[in-house]
Amino acid sequence: MRFDAVPKPPAVADRPRDERGYPVPAITPWEDGRPQFALTDHERSAACARERLCSVCNTLMPRGPVWRVVGGAEAVAIGEALAAGRPYRNMAPTTEGPGHRACMLYAAMVCPYLARSNARRRVSAVPGGSTDDLTAHVVRGAARGDAGAVVGFDEYEFAITPTKVLFRFLDPVEWLPHDNADQQLPNLVQELERIARR
Repeated sequence: MRFDAVPKPPAVADRPRDERGYPVPAITPWEDGRPQFALTDHERSAACARERLCSVCNTLMPRGPVWRVVGGAEAVAIGEALAAGRPYRNMAPTTEGPGHRACMLYAAMVCPYLARSNARRRVSAVPGGSTDDLTAHVVRGAARGDAGAVVGFDEYEFAITPTKVLFRFLDPVEWLPHDNADQQLPNLVQELERIARR
């Protein structure tokens, strides 16, 4: 499905766009008037964490669950734990921030890396290419993995260091798996209809 055919959450539709028409997420830095999609702006990410703002649309996330897109082994582990009725708690932090359910469903569908299992990163998300345990998966050529999912979590924690904003997501409450993120379209449409009724 082409990115411009994916229905946009209202706050995403209000975001600035790049020259192709892609909405630019709140945490994406700009350089010379162009968004750097593979990178995360430290100050914008820190503001989203502190103020409970969606990392995609930059609007307030109400108290309650938050969502993020996960891939590979983490997506599988969360699904298996929920299916077995076991708790799941990944204590390893991530640099990827939370968002609204609709925003993360949308992001999963339009981001080429998140959308398909065979997708590979075209550019590194780490300036200078140096990596550590937290960023080894965001280098040029890294694959998303066989599975993807949009996952709702009861809550998140964060820490702001001089170079990174770290998030930890606690207690999954919803698991929406996909191989190809086009499979999320019914969930996104249903969520947008729910938002419109409020």
